Amino acid sequence: MNLPSLHIGDLVARLPIVQGGMGVGISLSGLASAVANEGGVGVIATPMIGMYEPDRATNPEEADLRALKREIAKARELSDGVIGVNIMCALTNFAELVRTSVREGIDVIFAGAGLPMDMPAHLPQELREKAHTKLVPIVSSGRAAKLICKKWLKRFGQLPDAFVVEGPKAGGHLGFKPEQLDDPDYALEKILPQTIETVREFEEVAHRPIPVIAAGGVYTGGDIVRFMDMGAAGVQMGTRFVATEECDADIEFKKAFVNAGKEDMRVIQSPVGLPGRAVGNSFLDKVRDGLLKPHKCPYKCLASCPQEDGPYCIAKALMNAKRGLLKHGFAFAGANAYLVDKIVTVKDLFGSLKEEAERYKVDATRRYTEGARQYLEQMQDGATRYKQGAKQYLEQVQSEASRRTESARQYLDQVQEEAARRTENARQYLGQMQEKVSTKLHDYLPERMQTDPEKS
Repeated sequence: MNLPSLHIGDLVARLPIVQGGMGVGISLSGLASAVANEGGVGVIATPMIGMYEPDRATNPEEADLRALKREIAKARELSDGVIGVNIMCALTNFAELVRTSVREGIDVIFAGAGLPMDMPAHLPQELREKAHTKLVPIVSSGRAAKLICKKWLKRFGQLPDAFVVEGPKAGGHLGFKPEQLDDPDYALEKILPQTIETVREFEEVAHRPIPVIAAGGVYTGGDIVRFMDMGAAGVQMGTRFVATEECDADIEFKKAFVNAGKEDMRVIQSPVGLPGRAVGNSFLDKVRDGLLKPHKCPYKCLASCPQEDGPYCIAKALMNAKRGLLKHGFAFAGANAYLVDKIVTVKDLFGSLKEEAERYKVDATRRYTEGARQYLEQMQDGATRYKQGAKQYLEQVQSEASRRTESARQYLDQVQEEAARRTENARQYLGQMQEKVSTKLHDYLPERMQTDPEKS
């Protein structure tokens, strides 16, 4: 089927699919450009983006900025499609990553892992008025979206260009408490409409649409159609893009998805204090069993990280995983990662998503048609039963009317008979009375009057 395009202001992606930013190093220019070439929004993840720079440990900020510029330039060389970056609010160099991305002409910045309350303040002063970069916060509730809108309006006189609302089935660090992950009240199906409704009131202030993009557990083309039918302008997907040839991770990282079973999907407590979803392995077993010793932090990449107090360095663990060294790290993954069964090209993946969307639409149309047919049959059966019931009721009424008419006729006959009987009785009684009167008169009058009435 023809999926609609995604519009974020004047930025247009041919397809409503945003490839989620996946760090550390899972989605760089290779994957992002491949996605953009197929019409989606390709996203470069910025956490520890300078991991391969020789001075990353001693000069982390400069190393990350060099790598970021290089990855954006590479993506631009490989694609003229829509390219974005994902920048975690919790990164210690968040502000400079925002400024550099805007200066490099990135199309869109997705900011999550915290609320980007001050993101507009980090825009380069010289580009604040003319920068075309779209700013898109990632939230997990309508309430968070409302807080951001109010803060941006008050402090900066502007509103986000779009929102991504991410449900609890997402991979990586999650914006939910552990007890909320399986609570239906926090499911994407629940928080998406709430966020759309919240954002709608600010669209009137902005005099433009503020699209909401659904994320977290979006896996099939059918999911795309389903969430867009609920009002989403598009979807963000991460897990399925991991098992692609163009994904920037090592083949062993991709195989972890292909080989995973449902029982391998695990929610962990990250050293940074947030729950996260990952593919279980021996490294995480050691973490769970307390077998890893506290580490010395060489990177200081996250503001919320306890650093030396944590059981392991999450940046190092994720870098090892990206390199395929899963005995010394682990793979973050979405809840549906166990459904991945092979590694494909990004082009083939987009083809599959379109086919799945078409099948879903056809099946939905068939289900709707069948449902309508069954409903019509039920209505017809109901009408037939109602008609039959009305007919039986009419027959009962007519029968009762006939019975009552016959009873009334019989009663009238009885009344008439009784009246006739009483009339006859009255006549006879009158005759008897007349005879008695005549007799009395005869006995009373003198004899001469009885024989000669004229003399009397």
